[in-house]
Amino acid sequence: MQKVYLKISQVTVNMTMLLKCAMFIALMCATCIQAAYAGSIPAVAVSGTVTDDLGAPLPGVSILEKGTVNGTVTDASGKFSLTVNSEESILVFSFVGFVPQQIVVGSQSVVNVQLVGDPTTLSEVVVVGYGTQEAKDVTGAVSSLKSESFNKGVINSPEQLLQGKIAGVNVVSASGEPGTTQSITVRGPGGIRTGSTPLFVVDGLALDNSGTGGVGVNPLNFINPQDIASIDVLKDASATAIYGSRGANGVILITTKKGKAGVSSISYAFDYGISKMARKIDVFSADEYRQRVPEAGGVLEDSLASTDWQDEITRVAYTKNHNVNFSGGSEKFAYYASLGMQDQEGVLKNSELKRYTGRLNVSQKFLSDDRIAVDLNLNATQTTAQRPSIEGVIGTALSANPTYPAYDENGDPYRYPSGMNPLLSLELNKDIVTTNRVIGNISPSIKLIKGLEYKLNFGIDYASSTRDNRMKANTLPPQDGRLESTFGVNSNSLIENYLTYTAIKNRHAFSALVGHSYQKFFIQSRTFSVNKFPVSELDPINIPGSGQDLTLANNRPTGYATRNELQSFFGRANYEFNNRYLLTATVRVDGSSKFGENNQYGTFPSFSLGWRISEEEFMSSIPVSNLKLRLGWGQTGNQEIPSKITRQLFISTVTGSTSYPLSNAQPGPAGTVFSRLRNEDIQWEVSTQTNIGIDFAFLRGALSGSVDVFNKVSNNILLETNSFDPQPSDKYWMNVEDMEISNKGLEIALNYDYVATSGFGFSIGGNTTFIKNEISNSPFSIIASGNATGSGLTSATINGYVNGEPIGTFYLKEFLGVGENGKSIFNDRDSDGYITDRDRIAAGSALPKVMYAFNATVRYKGFDLTANFNGVSGNKIYDNTENAFFYKAKISKGVNTTDAAFEYPQESANNAADVSTRFLKDGSFLRLNNLALGYNLNPSAIKLDNWIKSIRFSVTGQNLFVITDYDGYDPEVNIDRTVSGVTSYGIDYLSYPKARTIILGLNVSF
Repeated sequence: MQKVYLKISQVTVNMTMLLKCAMFIALMCATCIQAAYAGSIPAVAVSGTVTDDLGAPLPGVSILEKGTVNGTVTDASGKFSLTVNSEESILVFSFVGFVPQQIVVGSQSVVNVQLVGDPTTLSEVVVVGYGTQEAKDVTGAVSSLKSESFNKGVINSPEQLLQGKIAGVNVVSASGEPGTTQSITVRGPGGIRTGSTPLFVVDGLALDNSGTGGVGVNPLNFINPQDIASIDVLKDASATAIYGSRGANGVILITTKKGKAGVSSISYAFDYGISKMARKIDVFSADEYRQRVPEAGGVLEDSLASTDWQDEITRVAYTKNHNVNFSGGSEKFAYYASLGMQDQEGVLKNSELKRYTGRLNVSQKFLSDDRIAVDLNLNATQTTAQRPSIEGVIGTALSANPTYPAYDENGDPYRYPSGMNPLLSLELNKDIVTTNRVIGNISPSIKLIKGLEYKLNFGIDYASSTRDNRMKANTLPPQDGRLESTFGVNSNSLIENYLTYTAIKNRHAFSALVGHSYQKFFIQSRTFSVNKFPVSELDPINIPGSGQDLTLANNRPTGYATRNELQSFFGRANYEFNNRYLLTATVRVDGSSKFGENNQYGTFPSFSLGWRISEEEFMSSIPVSNLKLRLGWGQTGNQEIPSKITRQLFISTVTGSTSYPLSNAQPGPAGTVFSRLRNEDIQWEVSTQTNIGIDFAFLRGALSGSVDVFNKVSNNILLETNSFDPQPSDKYWMNVEDMEISNKGLEIALNYDYVATSGFGFSIGGNTTFIKNEISNSPFSIIASGNATGSGLTSATINGYVNGEPIGTFYLKEFLGVGENGKSIFNDRDSDGYITDRDRIAAGSALPKVMYAFNATVRYKGFDLTANFNGVSGNKIYDNTENAFFYKAKISKGVNTTDAAFEYPQESANNAADVSTRFLKDGSFLRLNNLALGYNLNPSAIKLDNWIKSIRFSVTGQNLFVITDYDGYDPEVNIDRTVSGVTSYGIDYLSYPKARTIILGLNVSF
């Protein structure tokens, strides 16, 4: 690890030196040119004072002679002096928080300038539900991220763009696999079976969070990150309540780029990435293995080779990303169109993601007064994800005998009888998922009368997928050939109608919104399989008819179909008095087909207040640009449960208790049995949230930030549990009325932007979130989750939902060490002389107590250097990989391990590796997420300014290093080990290793 850090620090130093040298050379060249030019034209000395709009002197104002590098900065009294080339020179005055000014020198020797405050920092538009608001008028907890602030690097989905950027939002990249699902929570999880994924809304179309086919495939992969203009996160209930039942876990609004009237451009962007596995698991080398096997009492099988199996199954991976976009427009018409192609190799061999995207956004206005307008957004994507048997390949590579050769004399994977060569597994097994997705919406609007506008939003999101999971037949080691094909359809249609009214009179401003929404979801999946293909070089995908086993016993077709509907009525009112006092009230009534007739509809209200203190007269003498106090309260619902659980269910099946043979033939006909009782009383899970926040900006907006304190409590918890009374089924759904899940926290965000001498500036910012999650009033002693995986670990669970503890708690036997008899010692909490489940303890949670991130940018002339860090602390990880592979009994049987197997020298080779705190580890980390160096080349410098508007070169390092005590591939892990639908957290088992990537980029605009 130390060697890795040293190399990274050397690279950083070299890049810094390169930047300094480049800037020095550029400055010297420019100075020489300026000196030569100045020799022929008389110089002019200029001095003066710069003040703000109140007449106070402004220190630190940048004054630059336009078109040159000649400049200065005002002193503490706002004074400056500068010698310029001629009377025709133009002085550019700029300072953060003020509108820049340009002044021609002329015959003036004294130039006094009064800068005017820049209102754009307060009038920045933020997207909220069903509309936009100026940032100064927002009363809820809303955070906005523009494209220039997005994370850089190889990006597959929108979540990666905002990782570490917004307080209260935790994005976990649980796997290094290209295109894999990202785990994201806003202000902590609030449900047990209902998940914690927020609602995503793309250009006004609310998405369905269901997958679009294939294991680990991210449903948000269809969006080309290059097309995204901004991401707005609605965090508290006063902001999310407009989305009612779907806003309980927060709302993420994604706005794609639009064209601008009068500005036409063509842009091309190309990225080329080089990736390598960032960290290895430190298993024994061949020489160490030869020593350790006999020490453990095993019989060494030595084939005299020295193989690093992790090197053999991984590779240097390459990523190519091409994007072309066209934008422009006239007074009444604007368009944006793009085409994108991404080809990303994974660092694990035979893993790859290919994505092709196309987007068209059009806006058209009609009639002389623009009374009618139509917006159209259309996106089409095809993604193809290829993946090997990840857990099988990694598990085999970690445990394989390192003295075995990787290849035979013919260059083919070496075939040894005791186990599978992981290279052979890569050759024989393949899983390919192809998804085609079209998403679009059209939004016509008409201004009925002054201030009153009607809008229709009609959208469709349709995805079809094909998954072919094949295993080629093999003789040594023996393996039957198999082809399993799954065909999926995911359809989501939305139609909304709403009216918006706005009115301003004197010191009063009022707006109101009322509307209706209807959304329908249809999900279908069908799976067919064929077994026992002959040994052949041909792929079973191409010869399905050669499979010899089509019996219903082994290859019964499976499938399911789900249809859900959601009808909603919503309204919102905003009132502003004297540009200081703000009020927002929202209500949404949701009806879901998932609930019975007794509780089909739920009502979710909210309100929020805002006080712009900085606008008060008593603040006029205080140098504050913005100071706003916010208070919000609201409720949202959750309906993320299986469909039709309120209805009775009959099933037809052939079993000994349901079938009666009508002849000597077996089995008998299927019998119909009662499987589920009718339950119309299941109702909405409700989340109630209170938020107090303050937004501030000082130094004319140079220093800005926010502080929020929140308390989110979920009750009426939806849960599937065991039946207490005799019923046709041993499981039933219920609302646990008194049970609560709370998330209490503090969010702090701060940013400082500084402009110093001409051409130089920097910004630094960060955010941190302190959060406490707790379960209370649960009638269950424990709700188990997190199935352990590995030999002898079947049915053991790792996570437990326990009163007084957070979600994601590890509920385990407490490991105290190894006794003299070589066996594990556990804490006998109830002192009954036996170690049972009653002795388990709450040993920490997978949820971090603190999340933090910070970033810094330095700008000089055309250069900019940006670094983004993020990290967490206070969380634990259960290392199921070590639990299943790295203990003494394994290496005594010739299976490779790590030093963990010899932590206790007296441990017996017969000691079982029980699920316990022995394998629980600290999950804290600090990561350099990305480091980007860019240079904006002036096209006029190469005499191409008539053709090219801008040229940018960049080099980006992604995941350059991580500081952590965790010794797995990466501390960001969350393998899904759900038990009966109860979510698991913080479990690591043969996770796909993360990559360290260097990306070279070119952006050209015409």
